[in-house]
Amino acid sequence: MKIIKRIGLFCITAGIMFSAGSYVTLKADRFFYPNKYGQPQEKEPQQSLTETETKERVIAAAAEEIPVITADTTYLIEEVNLSDGTIQEKEEQIPVKYIGLDRNSLIEELKAYDSNPALRDLELGFETIELSGFSKDRVVICKYYRPEEEDDGYYLMVADHYVIVYQADRKTIYMNTDILLSSLSSELQKEIIQGKYIENEQTLYNFLESYSS
Repeated sequence: MKIIKRIGLFCITAGIMFSAGSYVTLKADRFFYPNKYGQPQEKEPQQSLTETETKERVIAAAAEEIPVITADTTYLIEEVNLSDGTIQEKEEQIPVKYIGLDRNSLIEELKAYDSNPALRDLELGFETIELSGFSKDRVVICKYYRPEEEDDGYYLMVADHYVIVYQADRKTIYMNTDILLSSLSSELQKEIIQGKYIENEQTLYNFLESYSS
């Protein structure tokens, strides 16, 4: 009877030890090989933005990357005289139709103006217009003009026995002619030697046509 009890106790002890060993082995296996049993490794949670925060970031980025003209934008006009190279800069109130435009949209507006400028600009000798500077704080527009030069007259003078046409300053040669001074009347020769004034271009060409050979 004692022998049977000892055998039973031995079997129970062996079973407990086997079960404990199997459990420990399984735990160790799962720890070192988690994907083997379909248990993915834990990932650190990612911080997500709320919808409001996302919209605010998008709006801020858009405002930073694509500036537009506002009512507070400084609007400068540079008027460039192509005849003498002078530049006049003035600040004007920004046109209402430009408010809200970005750079590309403003360029398109200026192209339209270039094709159909205001009457005032045409009277000043308007040539073209371009965008010189653009930001949400400051816009610079360049207008180029070539004013019609006033006809200040000409002077007929003599050089090497030929009549020479000078501009009004009596220093700048406007035209050489093939008219010999000796071919003209004595009275006209005296006038030319002293510097004969011709008031306009039409009168000048009438004279040259009459006395040219």
